Amino acid sequence: MLNIVIFGAPGAGKGTQSNLIIKKYGLLHISTGEILRKEIANKTELGLVAEKYINKGKLVPDQLIVDVFAELIDQSENEKGYIFDGFPRTLSQAKALDEMLRERKTSVATVFNLSVNEDELIERLLKRGEECGRCDDRIEVIQNRLNVYKEQTEPVKEYYKKKGKLFTIKGVGSIDDIFEEITEVIDRISNIKD
Repeated sequence: MLNIVIFGAPGAGKGTQSNLIIKKYGLLHISTGEILRKEIANKTELGLVAEKYINKGKLVPDQLIVDVFAELIDQSENEKGYIFDGFPRTLSQAKALDEMLRERKTSVATVFNLSVNEDELIERLLKRGEECGRCDDRIEVIQNRLNVYKEQTEPVKEYYKKKGKLFTIKGVGSIDDIFEEITEVIDRISNIKD
């Protein structure tokens, strides 16, 4: 089973690259952002709680996210694997993900960190806010999201680096070139596992 974590600061291109990986490798996409936006739109209990955090640019509590992901994995029957987009976002989530996967007799195969400089991220997010009307893509919320990312998510890189699973990919340039770098790593890892 091929389980991939893709992360990077907000606006780094996680969703775009995740969609390409899904098409090529047949993985099931599990996106924190998509799940939470759907729950908010449907005004579920989870959505109402999550919305309070998101509107302030804060992360939704770890245990809430971990529980949602465990339920999704248990309900799906994808034997090829999963791509975790925007999760884990904290060190405790990374450890909880490892434990959750271990209980299901699988593990994270690789972690992609999409690296993009802050000015580029802000520009992308403001543009996305204009085009898509996302309430979390306003400058004051963006700045807070980037600060939260630096404080809480950056340590996740070191966690996976120590495990030998982290690959940093420059998230600037053509989408196809970035994807080609990603597929080279996935194909190499897949050959090692076979």
